[in-house]
Amino acid sequence: MGERFPARFVWGAATASYQIEGAVADDGRTPSCWDVFTRKPGAIRNGDTGDIACDAYHRLDEDLDLMAELGLQSYRFSVAWSRVIPEGTGPINPDGIRYYKRLVDGLIERGIQPTVTLFHWDLPQVLQDRGGWASRECAYWFADYAAMIAEALGDRVARWITLNEPAIVADRGYRDGTHAPGLKDPAQASAATHHLLLGHGLATNRLRSLLGPSISIGITLDPLYAVPLRPEDAELAAEIAAGKTDLYLQPLLKATYPTLRREELVPTPNVVNRGDLDAIAEPIDFLGVNFYDPVFVTRREDALGRGETPLAGYSDAVIVHPDGYPVTSMDWIIDPDSFHDFLVELHQRAPSLPLYITENGRACYDYVDPNGEVHDPERIAYLRGHLGALRRAIDDGVDVRGYFVWSLLDNFEWTEGYSQRFGLVFVDYGTQRRILKDSARFYAEVIASNALPPLKEG
Repeated sequence: MGERFPARFVWGAATASYQIEGAVADDGRTPSCWDVFTRKPGAIRNGDTGDIACDAYHRLDEDLDLMAELGLQSYRFSVAWSRVIPEGTGPINPDGIRYYKRLVDGLIERGIQPTVTLFHWDLPQVLQDRGGWASRECAYWFADYAAMIAEALGDRVARWITLNEPAIVADRGYRDGTHAPGLKDPAQASAATHHLLLGHGLATNRLRSLLGPSISIGITLDPLYAVPLRPEDAELAAEIAAGKTDLYLQPLLKATYPTLRREELVPTPNVVNRGDLDAIAEPIDFLGVNFYDPVFVTRREDALGRGETPLAGYSDAVIVHPDGYPVTSMDWIIDPDSFHDFLVELHQRAPSLPLYITENGRACYDYVDPNGEVHDPERIAYLRGHLGALRRAIDDGVDVRGYFVWSLLDNFEWTEGYSQRFGLVFVDYGTQRRILKDSARFYAEVIASNALPPLKEG
């Protein structure tokens, strides 16, 4: 067998509620901001919505059996806030929470650890109508919601993630309007940044007080790994990365916001109350990290026609695609070496904080062949390359405790709708039939052996 991983390394897969559950009006669930946003003309490719998605709400046992067949040791899922508390605040909905209790029980029965993400972007629309994350109240609404979920599931769940990628919520949801709730307001975006972080800190405190020291609590970020195209672009790349990485990591670790070139990203003093930063820096047990691709940057005048993409807020900088790098169907660069370097750099900045890779994977143009099979060698190559890079990072001293592939199922991929497939399991959206891809069998072999299998000849 090939390169082995540490003993007790956790192998999992991840999903998110709005992307897979469907059943958007069942059992008392009210609309989330994504239900409303998908109705906005032109917001989603092909006008797709999450109304049905993978119909996971009605196919729980089938999907649990798939996880068991793969040998998953943990399953990372998110709770739909508007399903369990339809009014955003107030009493819990017994029909809504029953689904998650069944999910947790079904996982445990199959020997799979639940990893709960409390918020993966789908804020109840009733709370968005009251200001959403731009309102300070939202941090307290979130803490109350977190406490209610902890009381309902805490006796069976040992690993908790407060927020998934708060930077995406603030920047795409409130700054450039490409994600729900679709706003374009820099002031609301910087306020949302602070209130998301404050909500995380308050929720962490509530979870700890309710569930005790034995549970593990973290937050999932998507730090930007900006690679300078040329040595002279190093300072530029660092500035760009700081606007996403430092803006979230520094307050979590040091209870301060960084000084950034783009000052409008940083929460202004009028939204930061005394004690807020100390609350944000409430100690956590791990950092969840989502990584898909590096971003290569250079000065605009030096791009030399490499397919440059404008970089919001930087009139003098662009993202480029250097020659020689393959890309995914999302046009994301594939470079496992960047994953290794990214992890080493992150460990140097937070050496005492264990890491979990909470999302990593790639989209492909998958299809079912005449024999009813789905062959995805590109995804297998991606996973092999990135798991190899992860193993090298561990050898270099990075404390990584587990890996969650994105995603268990093909699903509603936000603004891309159903045009992009990330799953280990193919979903025929017309029939909801599930088909294990070749990558699922590869990943099952990795899990069973706790190692990268050797390359097969031929």
